[in-house]
Amino acid sequence: MKSVIGKSENVLKPDMKLLEWTSQGVEATFHAGRCLGEILQPGDVICLAGNLGAGKTVFTKGIGAGWGAREMVTSPTFTLIHEHRRPQDQLILYHIDCYRLHGMTDAWSIGLEELLHNEGILVIEWPENIEDTLPPERLWIAFDVLDDTQRQLDFSATGKRYEMRLAALQQKLFDSL
Repeated sequence: MKSVIGKSENVLKPDMKLLEWTSQGVEATFHAGRCLGEILQPGDVICLAGNLGAGKTVFTKGIGAGWGAREMVTSPTFTLIHEHRRPQDQLILYHIDCYRLHGMTDAWSIGLEELLHNEGILVIEWPENIEDTLPPERLWIAFDVLDDTQRQLDFSATGKRYEMRLAALQQKLFDSL
């Protein structure tokens, strides 16, 4: 029987930096985001790369739900940045859409430099457009459309902090299967 949540093959690599996960649909993509949201800490930088319709915003909605955002996460396509607060501690999750940005000048013009140095969590869609401005340590998630419902999510952790997040995420995903 195939899991509705997802499946993994050769999941956590021996170097503990890569996780490959296949989503079986929108619910599964949301669930994976929710699992990640539950383990995020202040200052985390999460980069979501992939084509339009690959599931980045659905995944981010899951992150917001798991993290405890007060309101449902929506796409910041036209405003570029949405701020979501968590009631218990007023921490902020910044959802940033870089589709229309290109390079350091654009990134700095929206205040990215300040956001990278505060206690908020950054979830960045289209990070490849501003990659030069991003910190070297981060969690990068590449979304690939396999068919109408399936998505391949490839998680790549750079730095010990994100290797720990990846290991915790793997455990959460397997506990939910």
